[in-house]
Amino acid sequence: MKSKKSGMLYWLWLSGLVIVLDQASKWAVVQAIHLYEQVHLLPFFSFTLAYNTGAAFSLLSEGSGWQRWFLSVVAVVVSVVLVSWLRRLKPYETLQACSLALILGGALGNLYDRMAHGHVVDFILLHYQRYYFPAFNLADSAITLGAGLLILDMFLTRRV
Repeated sequence: MKSKKSGMLYWLWLSGLVIVLDQASKWAVVQAIHLYEQVHLLPFFSFTLAYNTGAAFSLLSEGSGWQRWFLSVVAVVVSVVLVSWLRRLKPYETLQACSLALILGGALGNLYDRMAHGHVVDFILLHYQRYYFPAFNLADSAITLGAGLLILDMFLTRRV
């Protein structure tokens, strides 16, 4: 039984699952694919190995290394805020809790890469003919899904 003080912290299991799946998938890709090699799975979907030293869409990747520490600090601050937010949620705010747990898991998965390797491993590549979306990973997917669910929750939740 959870206490009122812990709010929705039991949703941290989802964050942990995201981290484990993210790290396992990155490890498998690093073992199986050479840097920038492209493995076509579907006409619009491939795996490739890319290292991103920047943020989303390689923003700040041309920096001299300062971005690693800046983005790591941002991830830690965001993670603390998300855990605090989860703790304050009411038992009926499950969609919001799920959203925050997904974002937290994704942030921590990428933070681990950044701290341990100096870059984030990206490998999912969506494309159409000659048009390519920047490579991403499961942590990025969890962050995006969590943000989308958080927006959906804002529209579905009736505020008094």
